[in-house]
Amino acid sequence: MTDISITSARADLAETIKSARKKPIRITSRGQTQAVIISPSLYEKMIEAMEEIEDLNAYDAALADQEPAIPWEQVKKDLGL
Repeated sequence: MTDISITSARADLAETIKSARKKPIRITSRGQTQAVIISPSLYEKMIEAMEEIEDLNAYDAALADQEPAIPWEQVKKDLGL
């Protein structure tokens, strides 16, 4: 990841964005990170990864909270099928 000051990023925003297509750019002010610019493809990959993690967490929670299963024959009987 490359660090660029806010002043430098502002002075050449087009080049900063172009550079961010290749690797993330950390925008800093007085040595502190203020923002990160990433490519759209990296952003999409990160969103997909977070959604996968959320799905896995939901799956794990469902398994942990699982009540005893009702046999299919009992379900059909209860529904009058």
